[in-house]
This record gives sequence, structure tokens and C-alpha cells, in this order.
Amino acid sequence: MVRFKAITLLTDFGDFYPGVMKGIILKLAPEATVIDITHGVEPQNVYQGAFLLLNSYKFFPPSIHVAVVDPGVGSDRSAIAVECRNHVFIGPDNGILYPACTEDGIKKIWKIKEEETFSLASRSTTFHGRDVFAPAAALAFMDRLGEIAEKIEAMQKLEIFDYDVCKDKIRARIIYIDRFGNAVTNVPKEVVEELDAKGFYVNGVDFPLVETYSCVKEGEPLALIGSFGTLELSVRNGSASEVYGLTSGEVVLKWRI
Repeated sequence: MVRFKAITLLTDFGDFYPGVMKGIILKLAPEATVIDITHGVEPQNVYQGAFLLLNSYKFFPPSIHVAVVDPGVGSDRSAIAVECRNHVFIGPDNGILYPACTEDGIKKIWKIKEEETFSLASRSTTFHGRDVFAPAAALAFMDRLGEIAEKIEAMQKLEIFDYDVCKDKIRARIIYIDRFGNAVTNVPKEVVEELDAKGFYVNGVDFPLVETYSCVKEGEPLALIGSFGTLELSVRNGSASEVYGLTSGEVVLKWRI
């Protein structure tokens, strides 16, 4: 019986590279179902990749999740596979896997022997998605991870909820801009509720805190708790990113009561 239901892919690759990864996986594990979570992660944005992985893996049955946002490709950073309570996570050891792994519950951490996973006669120094992570995912799907990996004790940590509440402001991150232009922050719902805030000022703009988009008029700014369970800055039927120049990165949120 196949233990895992699917292999998922999350990358910042954007174009044809994910298709090549799927080809490698299906050559090695033809019974696998391969599902794209997204290939639209902002290039080299490990925080964003980690956030999206954390907020997507849990909606799958037991699966293997490959996450590749890898600014250090070709360096001495390790490739790892992490066995957790319900899922296996595979990717570079740069922190992208850490939030999801800790939530699911880490059981074993494996360092992938990259020389054992080549999909071609020689390994590329720039496309480990094809030559390392895709073959490793296929072997993990077949419960053969031990053939190409050795156990290690620790993995690179990454704290994506690294906000700081001080006096009347929160130093936080806009961690993701979705296709509607909503600015998704890393400030959890619980923190917002504790503040009892009525709204937030960002770059001098007042974003009133509401429950739904329909609470304000079309084109007006608003703040709400989005589907990720964190504070989002939005414009009704518009793009907060375009209208107010919001981009991923650090942000100061000044609250009002």
C-alpha cells in the first residue's frame, strides 16, 4: 500500500522548470500524483516560501512536500528531507521547511546525499530542483529515502512570526502580496485581538480594522484577518499594493483604538 497520497511542489521557478521536475518524479515513481501548490513565490524570498508552505501542507492527506526557494543553490548548504508525524518535507536547509515541520512534529531529519540523486549523468550547480529534490521526492514516495540520505540531528531554523509589539506600533513583515494586491502580514489574529485596535496606520494611511471587505466602500482601504489567520491590508475591489505601494518586507503598523 502506498503510504503517501501525493507529492506537492512549491517553488519560485515560475516557468518551465517545474514541468521538468514533474517529469523526473514520474519517471521514477509513475504512481505518484504530483500537485502544484505554487511556483509564484517571489524570487529568493525564503520567508514567503516558508509562510506559504506552512499555510498549505495541512490541507493535504499525508503527502511529500517539495519546497524549493534556494538562493544558496550550488553552495555548501545541505539538501534535507524531514519526516514528520503526517508528512515528509524536502528542500534546501535554509529554513524554508522549518515552520511547517515544527507544526507537524519532527520525527527524523535526513541529509540527502546529493551525489546519489543525480537525474542526469552530471549534476547541475543551479538546478537542484531537477537533480536532487525531485529524485529524492520520488524515492521518499516509494519509502526508499534511506538509500540516498543519512540521519542528522538538526535543521536550519527560520522564525517567520518575528514581529515586535512596542508601545503604539508593531514592527512586522508584509510576507506576501497575493494576486489581488492584498498585503498579508505575519501578525497573528491573537495579537490583533489583544490590542483591541480599531485600525492601523501604514505610511500615513488609515486602514480601519473590519470583518469583511463589504464593511467599507469600493476603493477604500481596510485591514482584516485573512484566511491565513494573520492581519492583511487591503483595498475593497482594488489593490493595496498598487494604490499604496505596499511590497513584501518590513513594515511598521501604528494602531489606533
